Amino acid sequence: MKFGVFDHLDRAGPDLGRQFEDRLRLIELYEQSGFHAYHLAEHHATPLGMAPSPSVFLAAVAQRTTTLRFGPLVYTLNLYHPLRLIDEICMLDQMSGGRLELGVGRGISPYEVGYYGVDPATGPERFAEMLSVILNGLTEKRLSHAGKYFSFDDVPMEMQPVQRPHPPLWYGANSLESADRLAEQGLNVVVGMNAKGVGAFAARYRAAWANLGHDEASLPLIGLSRHIVVGDTDRAAQAAARRAYALWYDALIHLWRAHGVGLPRQMIPAEFEDALDGGYIVAGSAATVRDRLRRDNAVAGINYCLCRLAFGDLSFEESRRSVDLLAREVMPAL
Repeated sequence: MKFGVFDHLDRAGPDLGRQFEDRLRLIELYEQSGFHAYHLAEHHATPLGMAPSPSVFLAAVAQRTTTLRFGPLVYTLNLYHPLRLIDEICMLDQMSGGRLELGVGRGISPYEVGYYGVDPATGPERFAEMLSVILNGLTEKRLSHAGKYFSFDDVPMEMQPVQRPHPPLWYGANSLESADRLAEQGLNVVVGMNAKGVGAFAARYRAAWANLGHDEASLPLIGLSRHIVVGDTDRAAQAAARRAYALWYDALIHLWRAHGVGLPRQMIPAEFEDALDGGYIVAGSAATVRDRLRRDNAVAGINYCLCRLAFGDLSFEESRRSVDLLAREVMPAL
């Protein structure tokens, strides 16, 4: 079992510069505490994401850490020009000595891509072409491509990543049916379901992986992401989590609410108690968190425990306490 951190970097208050610095200090603690990787979301025109240009923030992460792996989860490919993104990927991998984890996706919010003039209906097709171009650009010395959205004729690829043929790929999965395709592509995945749903996905992914002739030892990472707050007591941790979750959820639905619609598939409970009961939030003492993670991880069949340790208005000290208790009293037991 590996542990990682997922971060929306949602707005925590009016002082954005302070929020960036506090988060970088926290990321230094993630490295010291033995986390495998730090994953950063990309969102636009919403308080849900204060790092709309992940590469900029991750360049700072590269300089503040030495062993922690990191990357976007995900780059919203449909908002980039492929040549520019290829360069950014190579720069980050070079600046970090080969520590980049490359998450890719088309963007779940039609409003965010719409602000950039991208038709959401073209999302899947555009994403597939964009990903093909990027992977070719990362592995070839010259790039030629003739497609519906992009055309390139013998473009020199002066930049190369440290990791060959390219940094490890990640994808956010939200359906059981995608397991076969993602296993065939050999992608690391984070599954946006509860533990039971992730368990069904993981079983199908493992079966597809085995049918391709691979063994369990080579299985990519399959992750489940949860908000986690660890405190000295259940009461203290849950009080902090309740307060912060309300603000995070408000940011999550910001654009959907502004357009008068609900979240797609209503996958994440709005009420704190429902989220706590469903395992979307794990909050309590170290013993409580350890026991709940052990139980849900077994149901989910995962090999990657992804933690959201900073969200809403959690202070640096509150998140630091969670990291400390998680690293000392929870992670070693799991």
